[in-house]
Amino acid sequence: MIRTYGCQMNEHDSERISGLLEADGMSRVDDVADADVVVLNTCCIRENADNKLYGALGHLKTLKDANPGLQIAVAGCLAQKDRDLITERARHVDVVFGTHNVHRAVELLDHAAQNGPIVEILEAAVRDDADTFPSALPTRREVDHSAWVTIQIGCDNTCAFCIVPSVRGPEISRPFGDLVAEIEALAADGVSEITLLGQNVNSYGRDLTLTRRAAPPEADDRHWCGPGWVADRRARPLFADLLRAAGAVEGIHQVRFTSPHPKDMRSDVFEAMAATPEACEHLHFPLQSGSDTVLAAMHRGYTGDRYLEKLREARATIPGLSVTTDIIVGFPGETDDDFERTLEVAAEARFDAAFTFIFSPRPGTEAAAMTDRFVDHDVAVDRYERLRVVIERSSRAANERRVGEIEEVTVEGPSKKNPRVLTGRTRRNTLVHFPAPSPIRAGTYVRVEITDARVNHLLGSFIEVTRAARHRTRIPVTAG
Repeated sequence: MIRTYGCQMNEHDSERISGLLEADGMSRVDDVADADVVVLNTCCIRENADNKLYGALGHLKTLKDANPGLQIAVAGCLAQKDRDLITERARHVDVVFGTHNVHRAVELLDHAAQNGPIVEILEAAVRDDADTFPSALPTRREVDHSAWVTIQIGCDNTCAFCIVPSVRGPEISRPFGDLVAEIEALAADGVSEITLLGQNVNSYGRDLTLTRRAAPPEADDRHWCGPGWVADRRARPLFADLLRAAGAVEGIHQVRFTSPHPKDMRSDVFEAMAATPEACEHLHFPLQSGSDTVLAAMHRGYTGDRYLEKLREARATIPGLSVTTDIIVGFPGETDDDFERTLEVAAEARFDAAFTFIFSPRPGTEAAAMTDRFVDHDVAVDRYERLRVVIERSSRAANERRVGEIEEVTVEGPSKKNPRVLTGRTRRNTLVHFPAPSPIRAGTYVRVEITDARVNHLLGSFIEVTRAARHRTRIPVTAG
């Protein structure tokens, strides 16, 4: 059993760990009491991440006392950061491995079975080692019609609140040709929707072009940087080129991505989204704060006005674009005036949705050391509630504008509350609930008329199937 905490990158890593374990002859179980191996893939971004981990490990100790053969592994970002501390606090853990050696999961479990507990943390990924990229490993996808494609690992930014560069390392982009080949293989397997995944996707390829530009032209330039760069050997990101290439793969119907950084967003990305029919009309564009003072303290590299300027360009270039964001409330030193500016920018931005957070210090980050500037918790809570009102107002308005529209919707499955109602997602990344005259397979594309709007979802009326699901149905087989 694998339990995942955190972001899509961790979920993607968990798919790869699951693929490695299944390739080694294991099969997945739904009840932890039936497991022979339990992997906790951890995150250290959110508050109390360590409390969640050690709470889960406490429960697993009871199971291990009853079943000494149970193996427990801790992986991911918290493992990368805390290392030996995990086995000191939880001596029943068999394996601890980090973000750079996911490919070693099976070998480490085998080693622990024979020799006892092991901690293996690599300090950094190796740029030319394909095994360091999760997408180079076997996979056990949770959703058959949709897949993540890791285009880069690590991050070169220095955001004061973020621990990611410490636990994921510097930014390394995968070769352009490898990515296209992987997308082609996924399409051949029936995948129709891909999400390009990275810590800062719109800077993808900048490291590749810097390296290749400094060397004489070579035959494999096309593989590393794509055909478009061969004719224009500037040091530049390749994300716009990759969007177009991904959309051109036969069988791929929708291309999504997450997450870009506003300071690195270029016009060519907006133009590629508009020119590529497969690119969905959704942009997750993290604001974090509307105050220039706070943004500078965060080391974000843009101002509130510059953010809004890029947002206006995006909407002018991409018809029907929906925009979501991340915002932190109560960052150290945030004043009432700073927060008012965040409210102003959020109102002007008219976000379709937002993930809002009260600042919590992450040990090891610059912001965690700003203790003399921490905002009173009650003040931060009040600001959070005021921001929520602004976001919900714009979310409801955005959804109400869709009433009467015909949307293409990807069926995700029956609604959890009513199995006679289907749940799907629009190209704009909005959930839609709608009744259907008969069961429809997940991964099918349908046309739905939007009949009503809520803050966080839409209601609709089924019209017709436009594209049947292509993926194979996977049936688990257990040898006996």
